[in-house]
Amino acid sequence: MSLVLSLIATAFYSISSALLWHTLKNRKAGGETNLGVSTSEPLAATQTLPYLTVQHRNLTLLCATVALIIHGWLVIHQTGLPNSLNLPLFTSVSATTLTLVFIHIGLCLRQPADYLGLAVYPIAAISLLIHHVSSGGTPIVSRAVEVHIFLSLVSYAMLTLAASQAILTSVQRHFLAKHKPGGFMRALPPLDTSERLLFTLLTYGFVLLSTALLSGFIYLDSMFDQRLVHKTLLSCVGWGIFGVLLFGRWRFGWRGRKAVQWTLAGFGVLILAYFGSKAVIEVMLGS
Repeated sequence: MSLVLSLIATAFYSISSALLWHTLKNRKAGGETNLGVSTSEPLAATQTLPYLTVQHRNLTLLCATVALIIHGWLVIHQTGLPNSLNLPLFTSVSATTLTLVFIHIGLCLRQPADYLGLAVYPIAAISLLIHHVSSGGTPIVSRAVEVHIFLSLVSYAMLTLAASQAILTSVQRHFLAKHKPGGFMRALPPLDTSERLLFTLLTYGFVLLSTALLSGFIYLDSMFDQRLVHKTLLSCVGWGIFGVLLFGRWRFGWRGRKAVQWTLAGFGVLILAYFGSKAVIEVMLGS
């Protein structure tokens, strides 16, 4: 039954991706691109979109929401909630992408960040398919640990969205520098808006990660256990990288390539910290 539901949710994620690509590829805001236009006002979620495009957008979000609901049921079933919490490697990935889709849909209701779905929806679909190979894991019954894990998953999801935004901002800047802002690039908001969204996501992600780490130090006696010390240290390194980046943005106005590089570096360290550590413990060590 769960496999069938996974396939159904994957189909809805795939439909969302296809609709989104079609909508963005054919979107033209006012004839010429406004990618390089600086604006201090946030864009409305459906600003400058023709009526037909708005219909496609709403259908895309509807399909993604249906997939999200099925995805959520599967994660709850797989983890054993609400009685306990069991998060082996691939189930952790699926839970993270569930949170990622939820945040993305919420973001789209506030501003035109739909384009991030081209990365978010396929990742969520793949995670749904691979979570069926999950096995093992130790059930967690402590509510304090569950809160720590929840905060960690939300922060990872938020920073994954920030990393996706950083890559897209880098691509956007590259095409503008080459004076080739046509095609799909027309669908993106102005570059200044893209960078503001990047640092907004980074700020929220940093606050959530800080809270997750603090909860771990307060509630977990095993943060520096031999099996978890690498995860703890790498998480702290990732937190430090994001902290330096946000300080550099505030104090020195960092942006552009430097912001992208620091964002991806911090994100890469976090991936190694959590998913890399779980892969080593569960796959290589078999525990």
